[in-house]
Amino acid sequence: MEGKINDQYQTKVESGSKYRLRLSGIVLLNLYENRGTVDNQDYPELALSQKSEAPNSSAGAFGGSLRQSQISLQAFGPDIAGARTSADVKLDFAGGFPDAPNGAWMGLVRMRTATVRLDWTNTSIVGGQDRLFFAPLAPTTLATLATPALSYSGNLWGWTPQVRVEHRVVLSDVSSLSFQGGILDSLTGDEPHDKFDRYPSWGEQSGQPGFATRVSWSHRMFGQDFTVGVGGYYGRQDWGFSRSVDGWAGTMDLTLPLGKRFEFTGEFYRGRAMAGFGGGIGQSVLLNGSFLNPATTFRGLDSMGGWAQLKFKIKSNFEINGAFGSDNPFAGELRRYNANTIYIPVTYTRNLSPLVNFIYQIRSDILFSTEYRYLKSSVLDSGSNSANHINLSLGYIF
Repeated sequence: MEGKINDQYQTKVESGSKYRLRLSGIVLLNLYENRGTVDNQDYPELALSQKSEAPNSSAGAFGGSLRQSQISLQAFGPDIAGARTSADVKLDFAGGFPDAPNGAWMGLVRMRTATVRLDWTNTSIVGGQDRLFFAPLAPTTLATLATPALSYSGNLWGWTPQVRVEHRVVLSDVSSLSFQGGILDSLTGDEPHDKFDRYPSWGEQSGQPGFATRVSWSHRMFGQDFTVGVGGYYGRQDWGFSRSVDGWAGTMDLTLPLGKRFEFTGEFYRGRAMAGFGGGIGQSVLLNGSFLNPATTFRGLDSMGGWAQLKFKIKSNFEINGAFGSDNPFAGELRRYNANTIYIPVTYTRNLSPLVNFIYQIRSDILFSTEYRYLKSSVLDSGSNSANHINLSLGYIF
């Protein structure tokens, strides 16, 4: 008995209250090799021109990184009005680099998500910084955890402050409907104006939050959930001098089991001014003159894109994933407004990226993966740039 108590003491994580606290995460080593010039070495999203990026560009590179490692803390609190309460915070080390020798190997801590939940039997209230509930899926990968895979290639994502309500309606033993709705901080993709003091973003200057909703239907088949969901988002943006832009998106997501070994997943969107959520290849608005001229007209950039993945589970601990994503801003609008965009120095008309990876779970706590990814980024009336990315990943789950 004393020996068992000592074992439990060694594995216990204590908190400042009497309630349970869980520590988890992953230590992740990524070794990568790039052929071609990319925007980010260890988890690239765009292929760039080597000539335009000189002298900081490279035709190829090899390196390693652990900054995609993650730490998660989850707390379980008391019941309130019949609801189970909990909270969690997730961190990684992809928040930039310190200004120090070899600083690229010393990733800064970054908050990913932090939420508080109240869960009843069929209803939940969630508040905090969380993923986009109207675009909930992401491709499976160990090569890209700092940002979801296929970002800027049709995969809408973002960690934004929000409050949402979720309600589930049970239709039968194998079917259910889910309704989600809430308000979000209206992200526009702009960088902070100051390192310490917070200034309102262009979305926040509108004086109203973003609004989003999603409805989904799930049916149990082959021991898994077949799910179809449709969602929508609307957010107002104020770019100064009373220049308002309406950002919006319609989304669809699908999870389709194809027997016990195959699964198809995908998401698709059509929207406007969605750079804050990775849409439009980071391009949000177009303007026909100087930003500081009150007479300059602003317009949201229309775009559409999506991604699809096919998963093959060879064994319970070994799977192969193939995915393809593409994002397509409307080239006609880019030409009409002389390609004047905000924050993006190059005007992109398309970004596509197929990938394939193998994930092997050596033990319950050790993962190994290898991935190949091809990136092709098309520039307005200037051809396209391409690059190849190979990634070897070793992860330890705790």
